[in-house]
Amino acid sequence: MIAKTLRSCKLFTAGDKSTLREILNPRKERLRIRYSLAWASVRPRHKTIPHRLRYSEVYYILKGTGIMHVNRRRRKVKSNDTIYIPPNAVQWIGNTGRTSLHFLCIVDPAWEMKCERVMVGG
Repeated sequence: MIAKTLRSCKLFTAGDKSTLREILNPRKERLRIRYSLAWASVRPRHKTIPHRLRYSEVYYILKGTGIMHVNRRRRKVKSNDTIYIPPNAVQWIGNTGRTSLHFLCIVDPAWEMKCERVMVGG
């Protein structure tokens, strides 16, 4: 069994400018899973930089409200919403609330730096 607390996972700023804690990634530790799992946060009235992943991704909104952009589509999101992002889609999320927007990110296969491209100029 592997058990972690969120606080035990290193906090850093991701390439898209969200605050991130990587929870599970089989590319970085011995796990028998294909996907990676991370916790992300976007401050009130901020947004991530548009980016694309070669792999599929799922966001699960834990807390807050925002607008999710996937290619040319946009949708209001709130706690308990799940968003599927297909491979190579241009994506970003904006926090429309007064508190931080928190969400889980699942990438399959597991996230690695070479699979992500941050769009120049945001």
